[in-house]
Amino acid sequence: MIEHFWLIVLGLSLLAGILSGVPVMLVLAGVPVLVAFVAAGFGAFDLSFLQAYPQRAFGVMSNSLLVAVPLFVLMGVMLERSRVAERMLMQVGRVLGGTPRALALAVLLVSTLIAASTGIIGATIVMLGMISLPAMRRVGVPDETASGLICAAGTLGQIIPPSIVLILLGDQVANAYLEAQQQAGNFAPDAVTVGDLFAGSLLPGLVLVALYGVFIFFRLSNIPAHTEADTAPSNWWDVAREVLPPILLILAVLGSILTGVATPTEAAAIGVAGTLLITAARVSAAGDEDALPGGTHAHAPEQRRTAGWLRHVMTATGAVGFALVALRLTGVGRVDLSAAQVGLSLGSMLAIALTGLLVAGLVVAVVVLTRAGIFGAAIGRAVQTSAMIFGIVLAASMLSLVFRGFGGDDWVREVLTGLPGDHRTMLVFTLLVIFLMGFILEFVEIVFIVVPLVGPILLQDVDPVWFAVLVALNLQTSFLTPPFGFALFYYRSAAPADIRTGTIYRAIIPFVLIQIVTLGIVFLWPPLATWLPSVLFG
Repeated sequence: MIEHFWLIVLGLSLLAGILSGVPVMLVLAGVPVLVAFVAAGFGAFDLSFLQAYPQRAFGVMSNSLLVAVPLFVLMGVMLERSRVAERMLMQVGRVLGGTPRALALAVLLVSTLIAASTGIIGATIVMLGMISLPAMRRVGVPDETASGLICAAGTLGQIIPPSIVLILLGDQVANAYLEAQQQAGNFAPDAVTVGDLFAGSLLPGLVLVALYGVFIFFRLSNIPAHTEADTAPSNWWDVAREVLPPILLILAVLGSILTGVATPTEAAAIGVAGTLLITAARVSAAGDEDALPGGTHAHAPEQRRTAGWLRHVMTATGAVGFALVALRLTGVGRVDLSAAQVGLSLGSMLAIALTGLLVAGLVVAVVVLTRAGIFGAAIGRAVQTSAMIFGIVLAASMLSLVFRGFGGDDWVREVLTGLPGDHRTMLVFTLLVIFLMGFILEFVEIVFIVVPLVGPILLQDVDPVWFAVLVALNLQTSFLTPPFGFALFYYRSAAPADIRTGTIYRAIIPFVLIQIVTLGIVFLWPPLATWLPSVLFG
């Protein structure tokens, strides 16, 4: 135990720093440096290890894959601020509402769509708490069930792609898998991509949603409605107008990745472009509705014409975008650069013209959203969130470096290889550690602390996609487990005062158990995670 004294000091110091309330980013970066300098004074740490940090930081910031993170964040923030997700929930709730069970299942359905289009936990949970909670209480859904459903459904964006968790996890798993295979003597392994993880997590994510639905179905089967839900007239056109655009956005982003048309970073750019068009069209529609008879605008007819023109522009621009994707899929429209001169075919000139129209439409969308006060606020929020994520990534890199300087990687290897059984025993132990860490750490810290340590050992025998999906499902619980489950914090801020904190904590217990059951299903049946990537990518 003496030889690991400084590792124990490092661990206890990190725990004390986190519990002190100091921002996690500062704890992860500052505590390891402080412990390293103190240990160096006793001759227990070689400070030359720290010289590798600038290169590590540069490697993080020059990683093209991580460019997708701020783009997906911006995509989610714009959808939240334009109230697209909120209106989608209201429309579906009106159609399916009327009984406690129907309304709760409608919330779960819409949450799944929101998860695949935004992935921003805080915004999703606050929105669900403000919009769906009063409706569920009115029809008789118990506070405990409603609270648990909102907290659990609001975190689906972390396992249903496109997900920021999967992007960060994919980068670390790819590096760990390469190192593991090189240690095993395979110097040309197949690369692990974020597209593999997106495909691998899709079916497990839907299984999780299905189990949530089964629980809600039976939990509310015998509860009569207290009052009728909001069943104001809502024809199918109203529903389609609110639901179809996010579904098309999901298909554009996920489809471009899974069909190989775009990389995750390029798909994130596609998602931002689609989000600009959807939110601009939504703002235009809102302006048109405000100008209807009975409104307060003096020039209502003129405003209706302007709003209608803008909606047509956004729709046409979206059609142009899909036309460009179709050209890419068919191979038409590529510019021939193989010869000494640029060769322009009819298809490539068409693609260039369509690209010009797309850029023009996006410029109009940015102008509309800027005038509405949405674009600037969304950019600011996305920059703030992205800076927090990358700050934690850089801080975790420092922690990992100091941990290795104390010989922590050798200690982890000794612990894992000393366990009885095979690699599955190591995997179960790792998942248990991640689950316990989820009580006090965020997913970003866990990904950048645990995966680089255990990945090079486990991934010599474990399928990397299966491993990544299991870790992602495990990290899902970290948002719901007290005392630092962020979903609980967000919901507490949106829930009325008469719903006590103890009620919220009890409410998430069945949903955490469902997450663990889903994790067990994927652990016992790996093809659930590996089949779709093998079909799509071979």
